[in-house]
Amino acid sequence: MRAQFWSMDAIFAIVIFSLAIVLMTYVWYDITNQFALASGYGVSSAQNQLQALQTRLLGTGTPSDWYSTVEVSNTLSWSNVSIGLAGPGTANLSSQKIFTLMAMSKSNYQASKQELGVGYDYYITITGSDFDLGIGSNPASQNATTEQVATLPVTISGRSAQMQIIVWTNTTFGVA
Repeated sequence: MRAQFWSMDAIFAIVIFSLAIVLMTYVWYDITNQFALASGYGVSSAQNQLQALQTRLLGTGTPSDWYSTVEVSNTLSWSNVSIGLAGPGTANLSSQKIFTLMAMSKSNYQASKQELGVGYDYYITITGSDFDLGIGSNPASQNATTEQVATLPVTISGRSAQMQIIVWTNTTFGVA
């Protein structure tokens, strides 16, 4: 009788101990990941994504007339292009490309993030003397906790403008 009592106690103790170890491992892993993101790795990742997005947007994209092949309501047609806002052979931004990207973002924001290669949220403003365009999700309306910003002088149809690219998140510890 004593052997049965001991074996049941031992099995019960091993199960409880194993569950406690698994739970502690999970919590430890989660805390270290959150700490790593909060202490700089997340900021570095956001900066890298901002620089990559900036480079991509200032390029022409592939093909250079990608806006004519994209069906805004069909995200499958988006996978055959690389988005860039500059016109072919020029430093001017193409208004057709800007408006196509704006429509893509309004149609399916999450798919546009993937197409732009951004894991964080993004917001692009293009401001000129007589226009102010916003593309993406505005961090001010979403209670952003972290923002990385690049401001660039650009031209659209020969007119000076300013493009601001913001990569942001509203989560405490980085990419959601």
